[in-house]
Amino acid sequence: MKNELKKGFYFKTYEAPFQSPFDKLFGIFKELLTHTSGDFDEAISWLRELDDEYQLTDDTYTIDDFIEDLKKKGYIKEELQDDGSSNIGITAKTERAIRQQALDQIFGNLKRSGAGNHKTKFSGNGDEHTGEYREFRFGDALEQISLTESLKNAQINNGLNGFKLTENDLIVEEAQYKAQMSTVLMIDISHSMILYGEDRITPAKKVAMALAELITTRYPKDTLDILVFGNDAWTISIKDLPYLKVGPYHTNTVAGLQLAMDILRRKRNTNKQIFMITDGKPSCVRERDGSYYMNSNGLDEYIVDKCYTQAQQARKLHIPITTFMIAQDPYLQRFVNHFTEANQGKAFYTGLKGLGEMIFEDYETNRKKRVK
Repeated sequence: MKNELKKGFYFKTYEAPFQSPFDKLFGIFKELLTHTSGDFDEAISWLRELDDEYQLTDDTYTIDDFIEDLKKKGYIKEELQDDGSSNIGITAKTERAIRQQALDQIFGNLKRSGAGNHKTKFSGNGDEHTGEYREFRFGDALEQISLTESLKNAQINNGLNGFKLTENDLIVEEAQYKAQMSTVLMIDISHSMILYGEDRITPAKKVAMALAELITTRYPKDTLDILVFGNDAWTISIKDLPYLKVGPYHTNTVAGLQLAMDILRRKRNTNKQIFMITDGKPSCVRERDGSYYMNSNGLDEYIVDKCYTQAQQARKLHIPITTFMIAQDPYLQRFVNHFTEANQGKAFYTGLKGLGEMIFEDYETNRKKRVK
């Protein structure tokens, strides 16, 4: 009697995947660059301290060897200054590697799909087949007709002997619209983002880099604009994200919302949205004469009312605002509740952990529906 094939599990001691000395250090180096806002010298200084404490290298491969490899591989470049001294900085290749690492860390559990757009729940004259069929209607494009299903239908209706194909036999395969989304991501860079011993700007920056890399690689037809707001608001490019720093600013939420809506007004996409990452209350507005009105004590009714006005204006423009509030103060949460109600948007009250997953899930959800 032949032995039956036995199936089961084989357990063995975990073996970490092989990493070259360069790859091992490069992963740590990219993380340090994010925390040091792209400062090469400071990142290397931290790397040397970690090496002293945890013996990351040995005599066969040192930190100096790592730096030489960074140069050879095009991750860093040396530039001459006006005073004749030289300065080492990171290259665009490194900036991309940092964004990719942020994407892997935050959205690493995603399965990559083909580059393109996001599905909506609406069927019609789209460009992705659903596997569902219906009868031919006047106005349907020829490329929508399923030849196999139509021939099968003709055989059933007319028989093999008197075979003919008529309009009544034609079958069309449904396709889905692929919605395009224009997103503005607002990042609070007021001084409170580093107060109380908590670094809040680095997680926000990582989320922005991950979202930027996700959209540019997975959904290239979508658009993402990033702006920062302190006393004023201004746009930054994706390549500027690793260098983003907090400033000695108040929080001019109104300026950020005004700029975000100005950007989205110029977009042709039907679907538009604003993501706002903030940890503090609005404390600043700019008056028409160019002066600033600032008040950090509690919630200033004058400033708050202007925020509500902007939320309502965005609602009229069919632009939902999703607020990610990195704060637990009850009075700030009440403000966000009223703000969200005025816009008919959404709000998430969250710590720093899980922020990226929340933003991704909301982005995907919004991409599957049409904002009208």
